[in-house]
Amino acid sequence: MASGTLGVTGGTGETITTDIPARLDRLPWSRWHWIVIIALGVTWILDGLEVTLVGSIAAVLTEKDTLHISTSQATAAGSFYLAGAVAGALLFGYLTDRFGRRKLFMITLGVYLVFTVATAFAWNFWSFAIFRILAGTGIGGEYSAINSAIDELVPARVRGRVALAINSSWWIGTAVAAGLTVVLLNLFSNDVGWRLGFGLGAILAVGIIFVRNAVPESPRWLLTHGRADEAEEVVKKIEADVQKTHPNLPEPEGEPLEIQQRRSIGFVQIAKHVAQEYPERGILGFALMASQAVLYNATLFGMTSILTTFFHASKVNAPLYIIPFAAGNLLGPWILGPLFDTVGRKFMISSTYIAAGVMLLVTAWLFHQQVLSATTLTICWSICFFFASAGASAAYLTVSEIFPMETRAMAIALFYACGTGVAIAAPWTFGKLIETGSVGYVTIAFVIGGVMMAIGGIVEILIGVEAAGKALEAVARPISAVRRGGGSPAAAPARAR
Repeated sequence: MASGTLGVTGGTGETITTDIPARLDRLPWSRWHWIVIIALGVTWILDGLEVTLVGSIAAVLTEKDTLHISTSQATAAGSFYLAGAVAGALLFGYLTDRFGRRKLFMITLGVYLVFTVATAFAWNFWSFAIFRILAGTGIGGEYSAINSAIDELVPARVRGRVALAINSSWWIGTAVAAGLTVVLLNLFSNDVGWRLGFGLGAILAVGIIFVRNAVPESPRWLLTHGRADEAEEVVKKIEADVQKTHPNLPEPEGEPLEIQQRRSIGFVQIAKHVAQEYPERGILGFALMASQAVLYNATLFGMTSILTTFFHASKVNAPLYIIPFAAGNLLGPWILGPLFDTVGRKFMISSTYIAAGVMLLVTAWLFHQQVLSATTLTICWSICFFFASAGASAAYLTVSEIFPMETRAMAIALFYACGTGVAIAAPWTFGKLIETGSVGYVTIAFVIGGVMMAIGGIVEILIGVEAAGKALEAVARPISAVRRGGGSPAAAPARAR
């Protein structure tokens, strides 16, 4: 593709040859990488805390001394949160590709913080729903900024296991929220306890803002936005930090990358390029994101309502059942994660999706036969989501690594929005089915979730992309990379070292 055909604004009219991506990929694992993981991964703990708080207190919010809303309204709050997350992903995803990873993941965290505090002061259903929407926009934006930063800062050889570990930290927040909810609801009145939960989540967010100052802008993003000098400075600082514990760094591998220096690329041209060059990858991303979104959003937001409705679990103590469920979700990516780098993406994603789908279908049959108890249903869910969690985390990894660097955040946002958009109505619909008290109707919901996960696995088998151990630039060539023979200008001397 000839340069100058992408609707470039503010182009510098020159190219550079750089080994910065190779230098980042060859770095040994170090203290610096741990700081990045902690600073970025805590976001998912917050999101897990948010979602589980709403799910855990759903039954309590129907009481007269709280917001006194219906079961379907309580679960519908999850739909409002997801709607906000979709809007935030699209808006902040675009801004992340335009203005940088670091700037946006600070802004999105701030948005989340403000409206989480506001949620604690909700006075009726609509105020609660509106604050959930606005808090969701911040978290939705986080998905794009954080996953982009993870991929672009973590070495290729461990990108899979690190991405899965960070995304699965969501379940640490889930377990904390479940235990926290029980403690708060037992120590305080119902109307005070649930409000304190959101307040504590906001306090955690304040701490993260300070930790995030240690995370630099992505050098890869700087390279593709006409800021090669800054990219070089950032990489030199990273290398100096790593050399404190690993003095002798290995030499970069592979050929240097030639990049045309541009300030930005028109969004329409980016979309056109992706549609023309990667149509199958678009189908893959949508299938993986939509199937896991339906499974999770239907199950998690209605989990405690199922236990209290069909198994007469205590409304105050029902959230305790979420803790073993969260453990299964956390252990799946942690135990299976290394296999996504060694065995490969295609086999592991397809097998985890299909295994989760089959297990949920078995759970649906057992639930319909009414042979389960609250405990055994939780065990079945834990086994199912051991596999589902690894697959779902890999879905975010997939959409972040199979598209060009310039579109990464927007691709994550788009597929998150499309996948979650399909599932927005799932919490409300599931709540309505639970309200009927019909075992048959809830069984149908389980079956739909299981079938969709299996379909996602089949799509991965057919058109999945093997990206294990490969540099991002090898998986999807940057749009701004020079294509020889297309009239591109000669490369300027390399700035790297």
